[in-house]
Amino acid sequence: MKKLINSPDTVIADALRGIEAAHPEVRVDHSNRVIFRRQPKADGKVALISGGGSGHEPLHGGFVGEGMLDAACVGEIFTSPTPDQMLAATVEANVGGGVLHIVKNYTGDVMNFEMGAELAAAEGIDVRTVVIEDDVAVQDSLYTAGRRGVAGTALLEKIVGAAAEEGRSLDEVAQLAQAVADNVRSMGMALTSCATPAAGKPTFDLPEDEMEIGIGIHGEPGRHREKFTDAKDIARQLVEPILADLDYADSDVVLLVNGMGGTPLIELYVMFAEVKALLDAAGVRVARSLVGNYVTSLEMAGCSVTLLRADAEMLRLYDAPVATPGLTWGA
Repeated sequence: MKKLINSPDTVIADALRGIEAAHPEVRVDHSNRVIFRRQPKADGKVALISGGGSGHEPLHGGFVGEGMLDAACVGEIFTSPTPDQMLAATVEANVGGGVLHIVKNYTGDVMNFEMGAELAAAEGIDVRTVVIEDDVAVQDSLYTAGRRGVAGTALLEKIVGAAAEEGRSLDEVAQLAQAVADNVRSMGMALTSCATPAAGKPTFDLPEDEMEIGIGIHGEPGRHREKFTDAKDIARQLVEPILADLDYADSDVVLLVNGMGGTPLIELYVMFAEVKALLDAAGVRVARSLVGNYVTSLEMAGCSVTLLRADAEMLRLYDAPVATPGLTWGA
């Protein structure tokens, strides 16, 4: 497969050079592969750190900036960053208010962030952790014990980032992060596979007339495969498991229809219309909407649906100004 790269061996380093050149509001520690805010927060505020394997852009590095993350650790394609990266990010981003680690529920991420937190604690830094596991598709997968952390991560980083920006304590920020994690659910699907630069071929074989329901963001298997159908039926198959998992009746929600990297925006809006109609019929109020590519899987064609059951305070924090390479409003 053809890709716009120099070499599979240098794609991460080359991309980090491009991110820094394109976005002067961030700074890249190239030796540790950590993306930082160019201008740190004021002393005493809580710092937010996340990270994960590359290939999900703009997650996480694209969400570093005012109103979201203070630093993002960058792993190899679909591979967790190392504890040393997390330690470097935690030490440098800390401005005296403590640090919250936001971790997607993948075994490598959870283990390495835990080790990084222990190393940081040994240096006197107060670190808390929230693990997000919003994917309702499967209980356990190739990469997880329990549910996978997927597109709900972007909503969590936005809301909790606003709270940290306001100067809330580490306890308050951690409690809010857990509340968001407890109230967000996602379900995805794929029309095609993706190809990592090193492999140069599709991660899995998906016939032209089939689709995978419940796919993960690393090409993990979903719930099942079936013949390709129309947007209305696909929307139903994504929404119904979410509504069955959490009671959204008579609730305000933030609705994210997220592209997996290779789906045109026009198709995502077709999907949004179908999802919104299903939620209207179920008595679920869509209070905020987000459509686009936010948590991707390289060039995979497909989408995911994320619903966050949000109270008034979550909605206020969602609306707060944000200025990052991947998400900007009100700033």
